[in-house]
Amino acid sequence: MQARNIAIRLFIYEEYENKRFEFLSYGNGGQYSQEQKEYAFELIAEYGIRATARILKVQRRTLQRWSRENHIRVKRCPDWVYGWAERRRKRKEFWARRGYG
Repeated sequence: MQARNIAIRLFIYEEYENKRFEFLSYGNGGQYSQEQKEYAFELIAEYGIRATARILKVQRRTLQRWSRENHIRVKRCPDWVYGWAERRRKRKEFWARRGYG
């Protein structure tokens, strides 16, 4: 079981490294190019801003600045978080009424 988890993590790490390599391949060695920014925007739409920052190893604030400059609205968190938080709140209330918590 643990070997399978390690294999999965290595696969994910390799995929993220490939994405980072592709991001770097669009560059010119100096400042970030427009192609790099567009690639980052694609990843932001798919993974979110924090995950994209980890994948590309670019500061989150830099990605947020690029998004603002290009009039791309980035949500604070993915849509599923709101539903998850509501279910969690209801569970906590349920157990608090029964004396746990």
